[in-house]
Amino acid sequence: MNARPSKGAAEGPLDVYLSSPRGFCAGVVRAVDIVEIALQRFGPPIYVKHQIVHNPHVVASLEAKGAVTVEDVDEIPEGAHVVFSAHGSAPDDFAKARRRGLRVIDATCPLVTRVHNEAKKYEREGKKLILIGHRGHQEVRGTMGQADMHLMDDRERDGLPGWQPETEIAVLTQTTLSVDDTARVVKEIRGRFPNAMVRNDICYATTNRQESAKLMARQVDVVLVIGAQNSSNCRRLQEVARAEGVTAYLINGPAELDPGWLSGVERVGITSGASTPEDMVQAVIEAINPDRVIPIGEQEEDIQFVLPRELRDHSPLPG
Repeated sequence: MNARPSKGAAEGPLDVYLSSPRGFCAGVVRAVDIVEIALQRFGPPIYVKHQIVHNPHVVASLEAKGAVTVEDVDEIPEGAHVVFSAHGSAPDDFAKARRRGLRVIDATCPLVTRVHNEAKKYEREGKKLILIGHRGHQEVRGTMGQADMHLMDDRERDGLPGWQPETEIAVLTQTTLSVDDTARVVKEIRGRFPNAMVRNDICYATTNRQESAKLMARQVDVVLVIGAQNSSNCRRLQEVARAEGVTAYLINGPAELDPGWLSGVERVGITSGASTPEDMVQAVIEAINPDRVIPIGEQEEDIQFVLPRELRDHSPLPG
């Protein structure tokens, strides 16, 4: 499919500005590898609690190999192997799994696990906890299961907890939030609780992709973010681009590309979220059929996370 409209004689070239870094982060690579290695080692079916990452192409690819995605541990047959998704799970899910005799392989991103450990540590120290995050997101559910905490969602403006200003407070964040929106919420918290200790939990991949998307958005006429609607970091990339005054669309792949978006456009910016496979990005570029592809951003990411102990000494990494 070629989504590029026919060019009139007066139309100029169409260039794609391709943001980097983009696509899979280390936590997503690890989570996908975990499911693939589990399938190789233990054989299908391997159950996955919640989508392993928020991308339908990734989920469908793993399901074609024998993964089975479920939303509740109680849906899994007793004694089966289950991978807990990269977003993190509440202790209740682990307790359910033990009661059902499930063999759990935890694919929680290590940076999310760090937030879980912080929550438990600060609660033990007697601090009150505030979590900045988006209500209902799988990562937020998992983090809020670790300790008692007050959720502040920048989309809802629920307001601050009614604690005394001198209360000892630790502030945690969902790892995939907008850096700028989170800074505004932190400013509000510190206005009421000046001594609040604020953890910078937004992950490196989220921060890097947002900074590169900002740079790209300032140079283009329209931005395409490649990724899923239920991906928090993809939606934040769309918001970051729009905040720069550019029209931005979030699409899963070329099938959702509207040729009308490119009418009269000379510069198209493309980026992708941390759970988006690179082949979807390349498929969109191929559909656009630009005259040039211009890389934007030079930040390289060389972070890798080790596999869970259960898989570390067995099957090699896929590929």
